[in-house]
Amino acid sequence: MYADINNLDTWSRYKSGMCRDCVSACCTMPVEVKLSDLIRLGIADEFELGEPIKSVAKRLMKDGIVQHFNFKSGRFTLAQRINGDCLYLDAKSRLCTVYEQRPDTCRNHPQIGPKPGYCAFTPTPQRR
Repeated sequence: MYADINNLDTWSRYKSGMCRDCVSACCTMPVEVKLSDLIRLGIADEFELGEPIKSVAKRLMKDGIVQHFNFKSGRFTLAQRINGDCLYLDAKSRLCTVYEQRPDTCRNHPQIGPKPGYCAFTPTPQRR
């Protein structure tokens, strides 16, 4: 049974070690980040903490790094590739290229997210 990223009823309860056998299903979901995450990623500078957040959002959208900014929550949504993958997901290895600097949303998955404690686990295809 494969998970449908958009149908929470198909998600599996998270168990330790699941990530080892997954094809990075969580890395195809929109990732909401704070300015502090963008600073950790090296996308924004610390001096931008003092600038109007609207200016930072406008620059990042123009650069294609952010696809949306929610003024109410102060969160940015990272842009995704045309296939839905995160910008920082390696297409071949399916591993995060910024793992040590990854956003808090990714660090805390699946404890937070659309269905806390559950994951859109998709097993790695078996090779014959």
